[in-house]
Amino acid sequence: MASVTASALRQNIYAILDEALETGIPVEIQRKGRVLRIVPDKPRAKKGSVLDRLKKHDHVVGDLDDLIHIDWSKEWSELKRRKK
Repeated sequence: MASVTASALRQNIYAILDEALETGIPVEIQRKGRVLRIVPDKPRAKKGSVLDRLKKHDHVVGDLDDLIHIDWSKEWSELKRRKK
């Protein structure tokens, strides 16, 4: 949940409100030692899968071929042992 002061809200009200509407995440406003919340009336419409909602990045740090050849067998076997 985002938290801002009343002064910051006053300076950026439209950007803060638009972000709350886009993300569906409530915004907390700190005022005189109390907390107010701005909450969208409806949850954000879910379009497509979770992957569709991820923020896009312009680059990958490292070699893309290294990602393809990662051996996860050790991590998976440790997870299976922990669950038992």
